[in-house]
Amino acid sequence: MLGKLAVRNVRRSARDYLVYVITMTFVTALMFAFNSIIFSPDIRERVDMVGIMAALVGLATFFIVIIVAWLINYMVRFMLEKRSREFGTYLLLGLKKKEISRLYLRENLLMGAGAFVLGLLLGVLLQQILMAVLYAMLQTDYELHLEFNGWCIFTTVCCYGGCYLLALFRCKGRFKRMNICDLMNAGSKNEEIHESHERAKRWFLPLSVVFLMLFGLWLFVGGRVDGWNGGTIIGFIVGLVLTIYLFYIGLASSIVCYIRGEGKGIYRGQNLFLLRQLSSKIKTMRFTMGTITALFMLAFLGSTVAMMFADYQNKILGEKFPFDVQVYSGDVEDDFSMELGVIGEMCEMKEVYPYHIYTDGTAQVNEWLYTHLREFGNMYTTPEGEPDVKKLAGRDDGCYCEFDTYMQLSDYNRLREMLGYERISLGENEYAIHIKKRVLGETGDFSEHLRVKGKRGELIFSGYYMEAFSQDGHNGGDYVIVVPDGACALTPYYSELAVDIEGEAPAGLGERLDELDKKDVYSYLDWSDSEEEASGPKNSCCGSDTIITYAAVNLVRDNLIPEVKYMLSSIVFPCFYIGLVFVCVALTVLSVQQLSDSAKYKFRYGVLGKMGLSRREVAGVIRRQLVAYYLCPAAFAAAVAGIIALFISRKFIFYTGVETEVFQYFGMSFLLFCGVYALYFVTTYVEFKRNTENGI
Repeated sequence: MLGKLAVRNVRRSARDYLVYVITMTFVTALMFAFNSIIFSPDIRERVDMVGIMAALVGLATFFIVIIVAWLINYMVRFMLEKRSREFGTYLLLGLKKKEISRLYLRENLLMGAGAFVLGLLLGVLLQQILMAVLYAMLQTDYELHLEFNGWCIFTTVCCYGGCYLLALFRCKGRFKRMNICDLMNAGSKNEEIHESHERAKRWFLPLSVVFLMLFGLWLFVGGRVDGWNGGTIIGFIVGLVLTIYLFYIGLASSIVCYIRGEGKGIYRGQNLFLLRQLSSKIKTMRFTMGTITALFMLAFLGSTVAMMFADYQNKILGEKFPFDVQVYSGDVEDDFSMELGVIGEMCEMKEVYPYHIYTDGTAQVNEWLYTHLREFGNMYTTPEGEPDVKKLAGRDDGCYCEFDTYMQLSDYNRLREMLGYERISLGENEYAIHIKKRVLGETGDFSEHLRVKGKRGELIFSGYYMEAFSQDGHNGGDYVIVVPDGACALTPYYSELAVDIEGEAPAGLGERLDELDKKDVYSYLDWSDSEEEASGPKNSCCGSDTIITYAAVNLVRDNLIPEVKYMLSSIVFPCFYIGLVFVCVALTVLSVQQLSDSAKYKFRYGVLGKMGLSRREVAGVIRRQLVAYYLCPAAFAAAVAGIIALFISRKFIFYTGVETEVFQYFGMSFLLFCGVYALYFVTTYVEFKRNTENGI
């Protein structure tokens, strides 16, 4: 008998809480799809750094499990309160509390198992989509095939089942402590609204707005990232959390005070009805609304960060590695015979060009960049704003070589031809600078501060060039000065090899080059790590890029771009993963709250119908009520997340050199959010309208 009753109740609950079941199905599918990336043997064979993706997806899963556990616990407790009268009736009819507890436990397990099975089926589809996207990033063809890894399924079962069992056993303990009276009254507890000190509490609303304004001003005007410390960050996080939760206390009290004061707008149309509905709901769900807002905010930020790194890998990676193969050597006598032997063995070489990077023994460009780029702040300047000679001499960051880097015009034009750029011409007394666009955009024209000495006098500045030119330690760090052949007294600083190959580079070419044992060559970027290497020429650097940096002795473009894309995907995928789950969880709570109250609202909207409102007008009231209820946490979260997202977007664009509008990342995240938001809203509206129509 209890088994049949459990099945009947599961069917009813699945219908009443359809949004919740769909969300749990989707969460299961996401867990399975992302776990399959971690445990896929094909990915492990193709990618050496699979541990990075596994670690970050695992970290994302940890936070998602916490939120999903909160959702399940919330829903189990919520359904218990809604069905408390039913369970109280069972007790009056003679059923034992233990039997009712087992019945409720069985119902939830059946519903959870159903969502899990459906989620696995959907997860197989999502798995194929994720694998196809990941293989495209790795520049490898992907053949659709089903892949069921035992560890993947086991991990998904543990994460999902652990959340469910923890919530159910917690609910079971609560159920044991309730008697018949508690059960009969539990469903009406949320309907009790206590209004006290509303005039005082309404000030939390303007205070929250003021704090957000001050927070934004501090970020964009007075805040310096390099001046932040742990206490500052923790203080603002605590303040932000308090602001989010106090906002709803102030909002509910402000609405109550507006109604009590008989504001001008309360008697227009159905405003009084809607305001009372909204204020009562916010008052009974203040903590939940604050939590939903926090989830929305984290979803916005996660999606924004994912958009940033996805944009970077689409726009910048090709510029980072413009040559097919490029090799650095700190030995100016190196003929690259070992490297050419490996390259010639593995692929056909179309053009080979070894050359030197030179120096004149001065560091005027280095000093200018060290003292004017924001990356370094005032690290290398005196209190008077002048270059600090001692600090510059003792630097060990590896951004720039010890001396300025030069290139002869013939070498420069040959490299430009290899990259498909036009040759440039310089007069005998002229020089040019090839520099990263990001660096020049920050420093502006600084040629008037340079004095490039030629054999026949000082050279005249000709212009800047900013095409992609491999300037992360190969053709200089951030810049290289180009002078006519023989115009200056230069000495070779280090050696470079550029190779243009036929077709794509074979997999593993970069690894073979890295395996070459060249003990007589100074280690790249390690010259300050030991006394022996510190006595070397200090001729290695990596440039001033931050957030995303990649510097290596051997660069094989067709090997590196998929590798770096995979590394960036290790950030992009988990951020989207977190964003989607958090949005769905938050919207599920909003939807279930409204749909579960539809029986109560059925009577209220029936009264509106009897007062003369047509079905169309009542539908309009329902729509306005849901819009206000849904818009409240979403708009507040968008405001908070928007401030933070615009700040980090501006910093990201500035430090990476990506040419993108600062509003684009958050705008795309907002559109994605609105798409998911609209699906939940329409579903809730249709179900809510259907549930209330019979009472009109």
